[in-house]
Parts: sequence; C-alpha cells; structure tokens
Amino acid sequence: MHIVVIGAGVVGMTTAYFLHRAGHRVTVVDAGSGPGQATSMANGAQLSYSFVAPLADPAVLPKLPSWLLAQDAPLRFRPRLDPDQWRWSLAFLRACTRAKSRSTTRELLSLGMYSRLCVHELVRQENPDFDFSSSGKLLVYQDAGAYAQALAQRDYLADLGSEQRVMDTRACVEMEPALAGIGTSIQGALYTPTEDAGDCQRLCTELERILRAAADPVRFHFNTRVTVLRSERGRVVGASTAAGDLDADHYVLASGMGAQPLARQLGLNLRIYPLKGYSLTYALTPDSVAPNASISDIRRKVVYARLGRRLRVAGMVDIGTGGGGVDPRRVRSLERDVAQFFPDLNPAGPPEPWAGLRPARPDGKPLIGATPYRNLWLNTGHGGLGFTLAAGSARMLTDLMQGRNPAVDAAAFALA
Repeated sequence: MHIVVIGAGVVGMTTAYFLHRAGHRVTVVDAGSGPGQATSMANGAQLSYSFVAPLADPAVLPKLPSWLLAQDAPLRFRPRLDPDQWRWSLAFLRACTRAKSRSTTRELLSLGMYSRLCVHELVRQENPDFDFSSSGKLLVYQDAGAYAQALAQRDYLADLGSEQRVMDTRACVEMEPALAGIGTSIQGALYTPTEDAGDCQRLCTELERILRAAADPVRFHFNTRVTVLRSERGRVVGASTAAGDLDADHYVLASGMGAQPLARQLGLNLRIYPLKGYSLTYALTPDSVAPNASISDIRRKVVYARLGRRLRVAGMVDIGTGGGGVDPRRVRSLERDVAQFFPDLNPAGPPEPWAGLRPARPDGKPLIGATPYRNLWLNTGHGGLGFTLAAGSARMLTDLMQGRNPAVDAAAFALA
C-alpha cells in the first residue's frame, strides 16, 4: 500500500518508520522545514512510560482556584470567546473523577509499557543518535500530603506491573547529589528504573536519515501544508497542498494540532485543544552540579532530563494563551524554579527558552485507529505524552492497518 502520513513530529516519524518496516510505500508531508519542528522540538525529553497519569484527575480540582489566579502557577487558564475552549474545559472537568482517572491511567500505562519495548527495539536495530539514556526517573515530593497520595497511587500502579521504589531523603540525595541543596525539604521520593530520556527532535531527524537511506526510501515533502482532505463516498481521495495533490491508498493524520482542523472538514471532531508548555535547555560544564537520572519536581510540576552535556527543563500548562510564542514571565518563573530546585547547578550560561503547543484531549488519551472514512486513520492527540507513547502508538496503528490484533487494547484509543 502507498500511505501518506500527515505530520513529521515524533508521532508521524515513528508511524512512517513502522509502516515502512512493515513493507509499505510511505510519503511524509509536513508544514515545517524539517522533522520535529513543532511540539517535538524541545519537549521535556523524558520517556516516562510508567508516569502517565492524566492531567484530568480529582486531585487537580481543589488546586484549580489558586492555580488559575496565580501568575506563576503550574497551570494557567485564560478564558477566550472560543466555544472549543469551553467544550474542552467542560469535558476535562467531567473526566476528573476517580473512576475515569484510574481507567485512563490503566490504559495509558499499558500503551506506555508497550512503547518502551518498541523504543528499545528501535534503538537496538537502528542505533539512532539522540542522547538516549536509560537512567530511570526520580519523582521528588516536598509536600507530605502529596507524598502520601503518591504512595497510595504507587500501590495501584504496582498491581498493573509498574515498579516504583520508595526512597527516603537520604537515599534520594545519595542517588542524586545534585538534590543536596533542597535535601531538608524532601519528604520522600519514588524511583522508577525503567524510564528513559532522549532528544525528541534529534530522534525525528535520525528517523528521517534512516528512512531516506532505505532500499525503498520514504519520500518527504517539507514546507508543504495539507489544506484539504478531499473525500468521495466514504473515502479520502486526495490531500491537497499548495504544491499539488498527494494521492495514496491510505492516509494517516499524525499532525498534532493540525489534525483537528483537517478532521473537522470531514465532520470529525477529535476534541484536540492546545496546551502550551515551556522548556529551558541549559548547557553544562564539567563543574555543573546536574542530575543524571530524569527528575520530576512534583510540587512545581517541572521535569528535568539530562541530555549529554545539556539539561532540559520543562513545565507549565497554559490554556487559552494562544499561539506558540514564548512568554517571558513564564520563562522567568521556570528559571526561578530551577534556581530553587538546583541551587548549585552552575550552567555554562543562560538557558535557551522554547514554547510549544501540546495537542491534548480532555481525558488525556490519544486517538489511534480507524475513522468512518475507510482509508483515513488517526494517530494524534497525545498531549504531553507524545514522545513517551509515539513508538507504541505507531506500532499499534501499523498492526491495525494491516488487520492484525495489536498488543494493546485498541478499543481504549478508538474514535468514539
């Protein structure tokens, strides 16, 4: 089959990789100048297969009033005269129940664990250069109540096969001496040895290199925005661009935020809305006191990932701020978080800031699988878990497109 994959972020590139490896002829089209130029550019860099609990959780509800009013809160909401924002927000609130959060966590954890297998298989077979490391992840708690809740959640995740080791303050600092500066405030930590880290954008460029060098190379069309999906009699018959039409047997929507308007043309509402996130990338020196494992500051909702001689810091959720531009106030807030959490970091200089739009669905689950159009498929809406779930999602979609039963329950991620 000839398959057009719309989107060259990490979800689209892994989709192209697994479809090509299954023997299909693949064309990738993207509005950017190269792969991984949007949400995949400078994300949190953590492959958190076991830490996939959705944002929609009942524990979020009592925090919302203070978060929504504070300028430097981890989550910031700016109301707009936008029906999509309010529909998404109401659906998000409806998903904030214990039963829904637990079922979503269970489903995402299954996909996350499968994605880990797929990532490690890809790394073994292709040896891509993207600062990949398997140093585990440390969740650091500075609030006793939040730590108690995490221990209860740990028991639930353990029943689902996730390994999280309980660590006291001393063990935490012994594992990561970079945390010595806040050692007295640490209430406890959870360490997950199965987590990885890597440079998402570099993985995208590595996959492009691999796919271009294949015996039957994948074709790439960059700087090419798909404006219309033409359909007839329940099938897509072409993807229109300014450079002409792209014709194929099947089409995959894997373009993150771009998937929503294209699907809308066909009468499909994917309920994808942008949640802006921020990151800082610090260059490190031999004298820098930086962590080796991935670390999450649970109090401030900030994640840290080591990428060779760089440290990637990511956090914040902005709802309704519009556009992908960098807000200097959010950058300063994130810089203060870094200074407080790692007071002895001593980087080479000021960090490189970045902001991107996470394509989020209200319940936190991506859409993977078929649509009412016989040859149109979805792999989109991963929110902040695109890097983590990309490989598993791509492998799962490849199985579905070939009529095989995937290793993960496809019904959990199907378009309702």
